[in-house]
Amino acid sequence: MGIGLSLVPVVDFFAERRFRSAGLQPYTIPVDHETTVACWLSQAPKQPPSLPPLVLIHGFGPRSTWQWRCQVGPLSRHFSLIVPDLVFFDGSTSTSRLRSEAFQADALARLLEHLGLDDRPVSVVGTSYGGFVAYHLARALGPSRVDKVVIASSDLLKGEADDQALQNRGNVGSVAELLLPKEAEKVRTALNLAMYQPPRYIPDFVIRDMIQNLYKDKIEEKMELIKGSTIGKENFELTPIPQDVLIIWGEHDQIFPLDKAHEVKRILGEKSEKVKLEIMQKTGHMPQTEDPTRFNQILLDSLLNK
Repeated sequence: MGIGLSLVPVVDFFAERRFRSAGLQPYTIPVDHETTVACWLSQAPKQPPSLPPLVLIHGFGPRSTWQWRCQVGPLSRHFSLIVPDLVFFDGSTSTSRLRSEAFQADALARLLEHLGLDDRPVSVVGTSYGGFVAYHLARALGPSRVDKVVIASSDLLKGEADDQALQNRGNVGSVAELLLPKEAEKVRTALNLAMYQPPRYIPDFVIRDMIQNLYKDKIEEKMELIKGSTIGKENFELTPIPQDVLIIWGEHDQIFPLDKAHEVKRILGEKSEKVKLEIMQKTGHMPQTEDPTRFNQILLDSLLNK
């Protein structure tokens, strides 16, 4: 007989409690006739922010409350936070057939308009896939709408060779097997690649619970997002952007190895003082949860530096 206990609602409860303790409330906002974005906000929609606005953009994997739970408390003391779920993650939906990061960025741009922030610059932080979206958002809206940009653990130069190398490291047939695992073995592989010090032991029932509750929602749409990624495709060229850019990378990242961080910095501005790289020791692909104290300090040092 299997164990029926689900730990996902427990983690949800504590993650959401951190958000509410930081003064955030959940909202679901139709941004156009096709797309609805779920988000957590420090201020009610249309209410002028009392602090500089900051957008936190999550990556593939668990919902935004899980990925940013260690950041919202410290950041909320200095910023009015906007923490959306990307389209096809958790409560955000769309009938659009578009699946690129530019489409995700456009949905966030429309969200900012609905929040009354179309004439006030915001700063953006994106991790992993969210870094792809943050870059597109900054490039599309320009410095008058997007102020500072933080790209965390996000290989903006990822190509087919990088995907193949990741598949080899994980001994899988496709990147999707790691991003949307269907088997316990793949979940363990993904955690071992993503974390510098992964858990030594996770019971099978916990992993089955994660697969059932975290990775099966909107699976077809998420597969299409992976296939629709523009990063690394022939029609996408990484170019410098005018905003101040901070790149944060885990020293032991096995999803996007550290050498790619230096390549991204070189393209965005090797000799420019506007582009900085911070390497976090003893962390992997998720430095915001592996060493949140250091990650948060790096963020605040950069974002509060005028």
